[in-house]
This record gives sequence, C-alpha cells and structure tokens, in this order.
Amino acid sequence: CSAINACESSNGGCSSKAECRRTTPGNRACVCHAGYTGDGIVCIEINPCLVNNGGCDRNAECTQTGPNQAVCNCLKGYSGDGKNCTYISLCSQNNGGCSEFAVCNDTELTERTCTCKPNYIGDGFVCRGNIFQELLRNSNTSRFYFQLEALSIRDISGPGPFTLFVPRTDILNSDPRVKDWIAKGVMAQVLRYHMVGCANLLYKDLTAITNITSLQGDFIHISYSQNTLVLNNKAEIILSDAVGTNGVIHVINQILVP
Repeated sequence: CSAINACESSNGGCSSKAECRRTTPGNRACVCHAGYTGDGIVCIEINPCLVNNGGCDRNAECTQTGPNQAVCNCLKGYSGDGKNCTYISLCSQNNGGCSEFAVCNDTELTERTCTCKPNYIGDGFVCRGNIFQELLRNSNTSRFYFQLEALSIRDISGPGPFTLFVPRTDILNSDPRVKDWIAKGVMAQVLRYHMVGCANLLYKDLTAITNITSLQGDFIHISYSQNTLVLNNKAEIILSDAVGTNGVIHVINQILVP
C-alpha cells in the first residue's frame, strides 16, 4: 500500500492562488499565496488600500497595483512621495500670479484670491496706484513723468480726480520744440495743458464732450468721428482708460500746444 497524495490532482481542491500542502496520508492543507487571504479553498487578492489608505498620506491617493501591492500619489495641490504630502501654497511662487501690488490669499486647494493693497485699485491681477505713479510704470508715458519731475510739477499726485492726455514717449523725445519750450521756461505750461482737473473722463465720456478746460487754463477741443477721438483737430487718442486711484490716463500721438 502507498500513501495517497491529496494534492496530486486538481491542486488538492485548493484555490489556484493557494499552495496545497500534504499533511498526513490522504490529507492536505490549503495555504493562500502571499498577497492573498482566505481559507485556501477560496483566496481573495488583498487590497492594501482598504486599510489605513495603504499607508499613504491622508492627502494622497492609494492605487492597488497587484496582490497586497500599491502606490501612493499625492493629491492635486500637494507635493511629496505619497507617504508624506505637503500642501502647495499657490501664493508661495510669483505671488500666486497676482499683481506685485496685491495680496495673495490661499482659499482652498488650487484656489486663491488676489486683492489690491491699500491705495491701489484693480482686480488683483492688475493693480494701479495714483496716475502720477502709473506714468512711470508704463514705457509709453514714462517720459511725461520725467518731464513733470524735472519741473517739480506734482499737481496730479493729489486726490484728484484728474484726466491726463499724455503724448507717447517717442513723441516727446523726438519733437524739437520741447528743447525750445524748456529753454524759454514755458514747458510747465505745455505739460499742464495736457491735464484736466476735477474730472475722471473715460473714453466713452469724452465722446459726448466738445470742450474741456485744462489745468493750464485754456480749452481743449474734442471731436469724435469714425470711432476716433481727436484733440484740437490733431492729436488722436491711441491708448485709453488706464485708470488709477485718482484719475485716468489717455495716450495721444501728438503734443498739445496751448
């Protein structure tokens, strides 16, 4: 007589995911393979993600990759190896995309708000100070700013409101009359002729006006035709509505002469 091997046929009736082990003649034990759980007759793949998130950080996603195997990946808005995930502050880099004159506040994952600082206005992504400051920040108007500084003209640094018609920088740099006006001591009058006090006139407001009085004292004539605003029948407004805390700037393509 020979001992019966209970594992010899059909894995001894054990699961295909189990090992059949002979015990005594005619008997056997079924033991699930590593990564599986059960009584050996039925073996189920172990999903480690079902217990304690698979050992991943609470701000990570656990993904099963095989029997009792998983990978951890930090959720959007967090960085790390999955076992340890750290919140990424949107505001920590480049001020969150907000203006340099704005405060960035993290609100929730992948979200933040941008709020202009005191004495600035805008949507948080673009924030403007008073129009005297804004002249310097724009290459189209910076020459006008330096002309005002050179003559200590600070009219538009007050509360306003003001409306400015600023000849573009290249126009001021190339017009030969500027040197003559400076030499004759009349440049301050010319510059003030480009300023209007007590009014915050946007482009749409100007289309309904024919004359306005400058800080220099003379009128500026305004005409509107074919979708173009023209001052004194010569200077066109080519850029408009740069709004600051105390007024608005329009860029023109010629110097206004009182």
